[in-house]
Amino acid sequence: MTVRDDILERLRAHAHTGQPWLSSSELAVQVATSWSTVKRQLDVLLKMGKVRREGQGRATRYRIADAPAAVDAPPPGAGMRFAEPEPTLLAKLQRPLAAREPVGYRRAFVDGYIPNVSFLLPEGRAQALAAEGRMRGQQPAGTYARKVLGPLLIDLSWSSSRLEGNRYSLLATEELFKLGTAASDLDAVMLLNHKAAIEFMVDAVPGYGLTAAVIRNLHAILMQDLLTDAAGLGNIRRKVVNIGDTTYVPAQAPLLLEEMFERIVEKARQVKNPVEAAFFLWVNLAYLQPFEDGNKRTSRLSANIPLMLYNCAPLSFLDVEPQDYAYAMMGVYEHCDVALAADLFEQAYRRSIRKYAVQLDAMGVPDPTRLRFREALNEAIGRVVRDGRTASQAAAALALSADDAQVFLPMLAQELRALERHNCARYRLTMEQARRWIEAGRPQ
Repeated sequence: MTVRDDILERLRAHAHTGQPWLSSSELAVQVATSWSTVKRQLDVLLKMGKVRREGQGRATRYRIADAPAAVDAPPPGAGMRFAEPEPTLLAKLQRPLAAREPVGYRRAFVDGYIPNVSFLLPEGRAQALAAEGRMRGQQPAGTYARKVLGPLLIDLSWSSSRLEGNRYSLLATEELFKLGTAASDLDAVMLLNHKAAIEFMVDAVPGYGLTAAVIRNLHAILMQDLLTDAAGLGNIRRKVVNIGDTTYVPAQAPLLLEEMFERIVEKARQVKNPVEAAFFLWVNLAYLQPFEDGNKRTSRLSANIPLMLYNCAPLSFLDVEPQDYAYAMMGVYEHCDVALAADLFEQAYRRSIRKYAVQLDAMGVPDPTRLRFREALNEAIGRVVRDGRTASQAAAALALSADDAQVFLPMLAQELRALERHNCARYRLTMEQARRWIEAGRPQ
């Protein structure tokens, strides 16, 4: 049976239930294929006159065209009630928990997705966002994120932690990162873990790309000192988890979790559009719940990996309200419907694009000399701070020409003077390495 025939059968079966109208997302789940494939087939069926459509946008619903007339318009005086219009996704999620059906993990949400054929985001919207967010010119992967690393560390750490109930204000977060003090409470640990995870991402993604190992390391950094059992850091869970305020019960079998986690990463890696790949990772990692805890924060940071690889503006989830975020996730959890998640993602990403475009413009045109010596600076500063070499010794180890050395040494001295704990990650240094060097008097 073809997908088109399957859709007709599903609609025909619903025509006699008193609820003949189905959304394209509901049909996608029932026929176990992607939303975009179902939508294309519905458009064909509409042109053929085999289905009817009502509503607009997210309220669009479909029914079989040759359903019994009584379904739509019972004869006057027959005593039948008209079928109630299908409630919107938000209306369904606002019902009391007891009125919502318990649901489990549906692997068809991933299995039916074909990279570059299926689309969770409307294809045109994903293309427009990618074009709008992409950095101009040809630069090495990760350049955009590294250039806006300062504000990104604060924005993404704070907004992601806030969505987890963190009580620190944005100003208090800035102060925490500036001072680099040891964490004194769980909220501070959460924020500092976010900062470390973002720094790891900016450093690791250009070299390793989108891999399961990178995402698992992200989880390990994000949840350090926050999981009761450290064995759960970066490991696929072997414990039962439940999510509050939803009827969704995640899959619990470790082998299934491992299989689907690898499949999600592999499919995301094949997606050519970085915005679609980011959205796919974000919703699917949260939906699968592969880790013991910290799944949503891991999904938020992981969504940035494709964006970094293609030098698109990072996604920091600024100005996203926790309640809106909860409904977006519940739509995926309980209905495999990404409508609310897609709207939230688009708004949040457009906000990020605007903010970081301003940051880039404020930086002006990159200094070509600094770009030429970028890797040399990383290597020399590492030798000075980590290995205790002098600046002259570190520069000599690079075997620069006399003319290059004359330009490079003043630049190296300037960078060493500006080096602090809150900006050391750009040189692949840890905050502890920077602290020891600074407290030793910045020996050069």
